[in-house]
Amino acid sequence: MQVQDKVVVVTGAGSGMGLAMARRFVGAGARVVAGDWNGERLDEAVEQLGRGGGAIVGAQGNIAEQATAEGLVDLAISSFGRIDVVVNNAGVMDYMQGIGELSDDIWRRVMSINVDGPMYTMRRAVPRMVEQGNGAIINIASVGGIRGGAAGVAYTAAKHALVGMTKNTAWMYAKRGVRANAIAPGGTMTNIAETMLRERMDAAGAARAGEYAALAPAYLDPDDIAALALFLASDEARHINGAVIPADAGWTAA
Repeated sequence: MQVQDKVVVVTGAGSGMGLAMARRFVGAGARVVAGDWNGERLDEAVEQLGRGGGAIVGAQGNIAEQATAEGLVDLAISSFGRIDVVVNNAGVMDYMQGIGELSDDIWRRVMSINVDGPMYTMRRAVPRMVEQGNGAIINIASVGGIRGGAAGVAYTAAKHALVGMTKNTAWMYAKRGVRANAIAPGGTMTNIAETMLRERMDAAGAARAGEYAALAPAYLDPDDIAALALFLASDEARHINGAVIPADAGWTAA
């Protein structure tokens, strides 16, 4: 894949899909800015991926905070001189509440991380990409962003919003060299469950979502998503724009 020397921001890069994507990009010769809220995991990832001369720097912080999100783009430009790709991967799950059970704090938490964070990075990066004449946004959405039964209302609404931002950005900047695509993973073996407290889980909502989850043919490995992200960032994908690609082993075909 043609990503040699591209400058890539990956959020949520300390574990799971984010770590797998950072590993893929560094291995392909890209220069990576890795962000994560967990400083210990992030430091370990940067140390690991930087062995052997990999070009990677890390920045710890909460992606829901504007200064943190914009700072990742700024760090890419100050460290490597440009910004070619932004991968908005960081995200949190809700507690499977339907609208009647939803609390304000869960709504705000999920929206701030899953929607506000990507908006901040995109808003910061896109003008610079336009100046450069090229750039790519890759948003990690979810099956929950194209179907209604995979999670609670907050997560479902947030991922639908992320898909909407992706499509609008693709259209608005298609003639100015900037592409935007989304990946909609199905069940993937990550640590997103750590963002949920078991005692706050809505039993009825979880049971209902579980009926849909039971239709999933398989669970994916984070590297499956990373391989697709690498392709979308590459020059080979130059005509793919505005796509929302399910990576779910056929789950959404049900």
